[in-house]
Amino acid sequence: MAEKLDKHVLDNGMVVLGEPMDAVESAAFGFMLPAGASVVGQGCCGAGSVINDWIFRGAGKRSSRELGDALDGLGLHRAGSVGSSHISLGASMEASNLAEAVNLYADVILRPSLTDEQFEPARQLAIDGVLSLDDDPRQKVMIKLREQFYPHPLGRSTVGDVSELEALTAERVREIVKEHFRPSQAIFSVAGKYDFEKLCTQLEGLFAVERQEPVGGGELGPRGSKYTHIDDDSAQVHIGLMADTVRLADEDYYNARVAISVLSGGMSARLFTEVREKRGLCYAIGARYHGLKDAAGVMCYAGTTPEKAQETFDVIVGEFKRLAEGISEEEIARAKVGLESALILQSESSSSRAGAIGSDYYMLGRVRSLDEIKEKIEATNADSVIAFLRKRRLEDFTVVTIGPKEVNVE
Repeated sequence: MAEKLDKHVLDNGMVVLGEPMDAVESAAFGFMLPAGASVVGQGCCGAGSVINDWIFRGAGKRSSRELGDALDGLGLHRAGSVGSSHISLGASMEASNLAEAVNLYADVILRPSLTDEQFEPARQLAIDGVLSLDDDPRQKVMIKLREQFYPHPLGRSTVGDVSELEALTAERVREIVKEHFRPSQAIFSVAGKYDFEKLCTQLEGLFAVERQEPVGGGELGPRGSKYTHIDDDSAQVHIGLMADTVRLADEDYYNARVAISVLSGGMSARLFTEVREKRGLCYAIGARYHGLKDAAGVMCYAGTTPEKAQETFDVIVGEFKRLAEGISEEEIARAKVGLESALILQSESSSSRAGAIGSDYYMLGRVRSLDEIKEKIEATNADSVIAFLRKRRLEDFTVVTIGPKEVNVE
């Protein structure tokens, strides 16, 4: 994988990153703005969801309809998300439309209309998004799990809280946009086919604003409850559990990722085999790594019936703990193949690479090359993974369940 990374820092402080992909005719870009769920302030849970919609309801000299037509006219595949630390705004498109797309997004970031008449529809969509979680208990249990696992406010729901959304005002959300949409602390990333010098010149002109001081982050609070049950009169029990592990910057990060892949990297992985195939305890199960800049964990979900919930939970915990007792080289090899396959798929997607290089820079202060990631995965082995697991055992779980019946987590 021959790779090149472009990097430039604008006069205003915005970091611009690029990874050219010679084999594609597309381009993808993303702005990471420091307005995520954990930083917008107490009582504003869900403000990011409102902002993500409201800022596209007119910007610059364009009305909501005119802006939508302009974006659609470029054939953009728009992407937007609210994370713990950032709101991410981006799109992928035919490379020839990149410059005009960036012009439009500059208006959205710097000059959103944010009219009173468009606020209520944006807020109502955010409320509807929270209410829709009742129809998606799998997502609901995992959102609640992150909320309880991470130190407050890192785990604050990125979807929102109905009571806090209902209390939000247009004036308060405008204040959040003004305070947190700071180009000086933004990261812009692009991947695919582009001219980096022209793009930097364009961004320099569009975002010609003075450098601003970073938004101060408060001290982290305590973690939530070790066990939370949400009563729901249904025929299923949804189980989420999470254990602490190393962050991306830790030297054992790749040992952790391989260990998780042994646990849940496919149909031959331990959780699927032991919990579903051998015992028939659940209809869905999986575990994955979830990391923030300041904390990280291994998340696991299982969907089962009330009668099988306790045994399902007990077997899952047993499999987590059993990892440190021994892993075969065959399991390690399968896990590494799975991780490297995912890496290859990411390398072929301009939108995936744009997101990955922006995230890397925020988390690490640098961008990992695909070759580096592959080499680090290859360097792991059964001994290194087991040594890591014995040093950082996957235990002391935070647990959330949804259903008609609690489980005993002691």
